[in-house]
Formats: sequence, C-alpha cells, structure tokens
Amino acid sequence: MIAFEHVGVRYRGRQVRALDDVSITAPAAMLTAVVGPNGSGKSTLVRALVGQVPLEQGSIVVDGEPVRDEVRGELARRVAVVTQREDPAFPLAVRQYVALGRYPHLGLFRGPTHLDADAIADAVARTEIQPYLDRTITELSGGEWQRVRLARALAQGGRTLVLDEPTTFLDVGHEMAVFELLGRLAADGMAVLLVSHQLNLVARFAHRMVLLHRGRVVGEGTPADVMQASLLESLYEWPLVVARDPAVGAPALVPLRSRPRS
Repeated sequence: MIAFEHVGVRYRGRQVRALDDVSITAPAAMLTAVVGPNGSGKSTLVRALVGQVPLEQGSIVVDGEPVRDEVRGELARRVAVVTQREDPAFPLAVRQYVALGRYPHLGLFRGPTHLDADAIADAVARTEIQPYLDRTITELSGGEWQRVRLARALAQGGRTLVLDEPTTFLDVGHEMAVFELLGRLAADGMAVLLVSHQLNLVARFAHRMVLLHRGRVVGEGTPADVMQASLLESLYEWPLVVARDPAVGAPALVPLRSRPRS
C-alpha cells in the first residue's frame, strides 16, 4: 500500500502550492487512478515520491514506513515507478534494459541469481515483449517502448506500481493492452497507482478515482462517484455529458461541441 498523507509541495519561486494538503491511499489489490485537468498536480505526486521535489508538509508512506531520503534504496525494492518521460541515452538491447530493473536488488557486489532471472522472465511474459528482446530500445515504436518500460518496472519486483501517464501517444489498441495488464496486476494483489488523463479508460478499469484540481483533492470514490457531469464540466471548463459505456456500463465522458457565441 502507498499513502500520501496531507502532502504539500511548492515549486521554487511559486506562491501557490502545486499540491496542497493532498491525502491519497492506494491499497493492495486495487487500481487507484489520479485524474484531473492539466496543471492539477497529478505528475507532482510522482515527482514527490521519487524525491525530485521536496515535501513542504505531510508524508508519503509505503507499507507503513515513511519515505525518507535515507531509505530510498529500500523503497526501490518495494515500489516500481514508470515516469511520464524517459529518453534512452544509449541503444541498449531490450533484454539488457529490462534487466536493469533488478539493479536495486543487486547493488555493486552481488551477481544475478536464478531469482533475478525468474523475475525478468515473469516480467517479459506478463508484458508480452518476447519478440523485442534482441532489438535495441531505440528501434521500438511508442507502444513497444511503453511495454518494455513496464516490463523493467515489473522485473524490479515489489508489490506497488506507480505510473505517470503510461498511455501517452499510444493508439487505442496499445492503450487497452496497457490498461488490461494493469487490471490483471491489481487482481493479482498489487497496489497500482495510476496518473492519467484518460478518464473513460480509467472509469472502465479503476476501482477508485481521485480527482485533483489546482493541487487539491476535489472528488474521490468509485468511477460512478467521481464521473459527475456538473463537477467535471466546471473543472475542465468545457460542455460535456456523462453517459454509460455500452460495453461495460461504466460512466463515459462525452465532450460536446462548444456552445455557439451570440
């Protein structure tokens, strides 16, 4: 489980906090999705978790233990993070890149064991990237690259997975494949915390949604609780309705054409 407890973050030189008294819990065996308009603070949650921005107040807790700089090595063995952006610096082979996920367990002095090999093999099988293993990461399409990044995170191990916009720039098929995989991981007992702007896909797959606006939590609960037209229309500043997904019955946001100007 991962929990953000009354977290406040302020970027240097800014008067307004990027996150202001934010409390979010992502339990095991559930997919928890954080959604909200651009600039609402979604990605700042992930940056705070990995130590890219300091907390002005509050704490982040993983499995009952507060996250501090001195325990981030241990944190990397329990929490895998897929950030929004990652530009490969070297044309590593895919199999080498996925194996980097085991580094927090190996350190400088321990060589790989069968446990590491098993973790890598399981990650490859779950993400179905076997056909890419002998290619370099610079040869992959956007969808293939995202799946390989997810495989590295799964190879890392642990029972908590945090992802920041993992389906950005992906087509419909690759988006669905990623969400289907995240749903299976949650069903297998992982705590999955997902930052996404894809409201309709989130509503299909998430157990819980947390809606951020200007750094504050303004809605949380099941997708049906959060996907309320009056609330979303005011936050996204666009006319919309919330219908029902004909395939699964989940709430589905339908943006409308802009109102004609008089």
